[in-house]
Amino acid sequence: MISSYTSHFQSLDRLLYETRQYWQLLAFDHLTTPWPELDDYLLQLDEATLSALDRDQTALQHALSAHIPQLTQISELTKINMPLRDRPELPFWLSNGIKGRKVGQLQDFVAALNERELPILEWCAGKGHLGRILAYQGVPYVDSIELQAHLCEQGAHSAVHQKLAMTFHCANVLTEPVGHHFKPRQHAVALHACGKLHQNFMHEATQVGCEKISLSPCCYHLFTSDEYQAMSDVGKQSKLLLTHNDMKLALQETVTAPSRVAKVRKKEVLWRLAFDALRRDITHSTNYVSVPSVNKAIFSGEFHEFCHWAAEQKGLELPQKIDYQHYLAQAQKRQKVTERIELVRHGFRRAIELWLVLDRVLYLQAAGYDVTLEQFCEKSLTPRNLLIQATKRQ
Repeated sequence: MISSYTSHFQSLDRLLYETRQYWQLLAFDHLTTPWPELDDYLLQLDEATLSALDRDQTALQHALSAHIPQLTQISELTKINMPLRDRPELPFWLSNGIKGRKVGQLQDFVAALNERELPILEWCAGKGHLGRILAYQGVPYVDSIELQAHLCEQGAHSAVHQKLAMTFHCANVLTEPVGHHFKPRQHAVALHACGKLHQNFMHEATQVGCEKISLSPCCYHLFTSDEYQAMSDVGKQSKLLLTHNDMKLALQETVTAPSRVAKVRKKEVLWRLAFDALRRDITHSTNYVSVPSVNKAIFSGEFHEFCHWAAEQKGLELPQKIDYQHYLAQAQKRQKVTERIELVRHGFRRAIELWLVLDRVLYLQAAGYDVTLEQFCEKSLTPRNLLIQATKRQ
């Protein structure tokens, strides 16, 4: 019998494959929009409308569906239920030191787990905020695994001070044997472990047969090969070939950044495009060449300083006289094109994320688990709000 998650995955897979010309590309590679049929619509968008659509996935998919009909079905397929639950109240001494929206994320995650009976394995624990809340809620015991020794020390100190039943284990879960930490009678949990980190978590937990597994995946491209390796047998049959660039697209839905951060981001894109125009003129190249990531402080300086830094990174010698304003003006025109290409790609970001998550759901089902998929919190707390919960079949 085909599970509902199998048919859900296959429907999404077909639609993403049919529409890959709209999302499986690099915006910086293009000097003009690559879809003539969308030009009239995209070029008449003013900046305010473009920004509003980019912040509202549903509105964006609706707007684009007049030109890309498959987005109507994709919009329906990406609707995932979010049950209403009461958040656990936390005393000040427990939530103190947890930054910003993280407290709400943790409260909603814990409410969704609703665990009181099984001991917990907390994966990629950081300071153990999640584990401490679960221990406070009454789980029998928490084992927290974390790479960074200073975070283990801080977490252990807090647990002792707050009289919580926790033990920290410092380990590199990518390179060290950690299977002995998993037990059959255990609830293994991972909140926002990245890429290969949560894939290893799933592998270890299913190998031992943990009674329950709960995870909210994040950063699917990290610590993995450039071409995505499907986890489930159904996923392995897909014709889609996802790269790191495609997987990063899934993460581009963000909670609204402060205006200062958004301005810096816009300036960074402008300067990178302007340098690219300069580099193309010097090298007579027609391809975009990326420049490495850099501390954002460089964008509070002058454009010519950024150009000299970028040229050094690419082993390029700049001419003595450069009309920097000419290249910035070119980049401003090209930035409008880049932003509109990105807008179209963003219509597919949740669909790609859900495709990746369903691949994990199907992997757990095949390993002998009953699995549910839901949203555990509002997107305003974190767009990485998909929660996979698996219970070992008897």
